[in-house]
Amino acid sequence: MPGLTAPSDYARDPPRHPALLVNSKEPFNAEPHRSALVSSYVTPVEFFYKRNHGPVPIVDDIHKYSVSISGLVENATELCMKDILELPKYAVTATLQCAGNRRTAMSKSRKVKGVGWDIGAIGNAVWGGAKLADVLELIGILKFSRISPLGGKYVEFVSIDKCKEENGGPYKASIPLSQATNPEADVLLAYEMNGETLNRDHGYPLRVVVPGVIGARSVKWLDSINIIAEECQGFFVQKDYKMFPPSVDWDNIDWSTRRPQMDFPVQSAICSLEEVNCIKPGKVTIKGYAASGGGRGIERVDVSTDGGQTWIEASKSQKAGTPYVSDDESCDKWAWILFEAEADIPESSEIVAKAVDITGNIQPENVQVIWNLRGILNTSWHRVLVQIAHYPNP
Repeated sequence: MPGLTAPSDYARDPPRHPALLVNSKEPFNAEPHRSALVSSYVTPVEFFYKRNHGPVPIVDDIHKYSVSISGLVENATELCMKDILELPKYAVTATLQCAGNRRTAMSKSRKVKGVGWDIGAIGNAVWGGAKLADVLELIGILKFSRISPLGGKYVEFVSIDKCKEENGGPYKASIPLSQATNPEADVLLAYEMNGETLNRDHGYPLRVVVPGVIGARSVKWLDSINIIAEECQGFFVQKDYKMFPPSVDWDNIDWSTRRPQMDFPVQSAICSLEEVNCIKPGKVTIKGYAASGGGRGIERVDVSTDGGQTWIEASKSQKAGTPYVSDDESCDKWAWILFEAEADIPESSEIVAKAVDITGNIQPENVQVIWNLRGILNTSWHRVLVQIAHYPNP
């Protein structure tokens, strides 16, 4: 594409914050330390997890950059950044989460394939850009359309990057047209993140943000948009990011039997404590995040200090100065909440967190019942161990 190119090696990848925990150098995949996640409601860009499938694309000339829109449309077109910037701008606060978040813990139950994420493959940002529904109206697809005049039912997003899984081709994904044309779904063509121009790791100059859906559908470094009759046939839609039962392994898997994963389930994790902690007896503050897909708010977060025998309810918050109510318009429906609880810990124990969303969905108690060979959607109760250290009096 004129203006945007995909390198074939990693020599020109951008610099990253040295505090990130690197899970893979080439391609670069990294997450922040868990404590950084609860330091603020909006995740700083430098501590937002980095998820790449190949070398990071480079903008050679932003004035030559454009996005083509074609497929089952009457008027194929190309939009440059000026065209997109002229559309109404929206700011949407949304949490993105990699489907493989907490994969490392799932692999301790049984081996899985994939990047070894801890609990930090998640972040909350304020995304700025044009609504996809407005963009599609430019080519004659009306808002709230389920099918285009020429029979299109899906919107496919194609990146410029090069992925080994696509045999050197670009990353691609799709969402239903009904979601893309619904202004209330807040799907964006985003060019800003936290009030600043997107950086290269996060999709500069233009990316898709699909709130409430696993991060795999929010395609970065957008090259083209295609209106298609069936779901995208790309690798990451057809042969990855699908939820299989524990009985399926690499010998008997049939990818065609499962639909691509879209919404992420209700999730929570404790961020103020490590997996194993040595502390003095007394009061402990327990902080973490909770989120659910599809715009479903968090009704409550339960915390246990005895491995799940008894529970206390944690406080919940989003924006400072605004009380969080799970289904209130004043709150950010696509964003996580941060929770906090205080408990007295007199002896060594297991601290557990679990969240419940507004539809009553709740995290499963153990990882074994949701184990799957790709290690996605580990939403089991999050557990950390606390060991009490009794120091002698001086």
